[in-house]
Amino acid sequence: MSRDLSRLRASHEDRDRAVETLRLAGGDGRLSAEELEVRVERALLARTQGELAALVGDVPVERAPGDRLVVEQRGGRWSRAGRWVVPSHIEVRTEMCRVVLDFTEAVLTSRTLRIDADLRFGRLVLVGAPDIVLETDGLNLVFSKVKRRPAGAVSDPRLRVELVGTLTHAKVVERRP
Repeated sequence: MSRDLSRLRASHEDRDRAVETLRLAGGDGRLSAEELEVRVERALLARTQGELAALVGDVPVERAPGDRLVVEQRGGRWSRAGRWVVPSHIEVRTEMCRVVLDFTEAVLTSRTLRIDADLRFGRLVLVGAPDIVLETDGLNLVFSKVKRRPAGAVSDPRLRVELVGTLTHAKVVERRP
């Protein structure tokens, strides 16, 4: 007796896996924000394995270990703005480069973001709303500085950014939209 696997009922875990695959594909730029939103909604409502397979069949399932974005660049400018999926971990390893991370319209997947920074002769600009808290206690500043916006006490931040690492002749700038 042959079973049609595409007609098997999907579990919560199956739906969660499909949503994670779609979210990663959106973060990699393989899906537009609109397409990501539509597919995630359909995945959450899917009843069968076949429905889920149709939603993720055209995106790669494999990804580097962990939920992370790595920015490695020498010179120039690198930015992420608009509607993008924020991973839980970002590595910024740059020299003579300006990096802009704009969280204004970003899709947050976690309440905490760790940014490991190794910046030399550059700038890291973080753009976010007042309900985003920036923690810089883990930074080693070598002829560098952090320019933060005055912020009131936020009791329940939407996102807590933990910035750690070393800045050499570099600057971190916090901006509000």
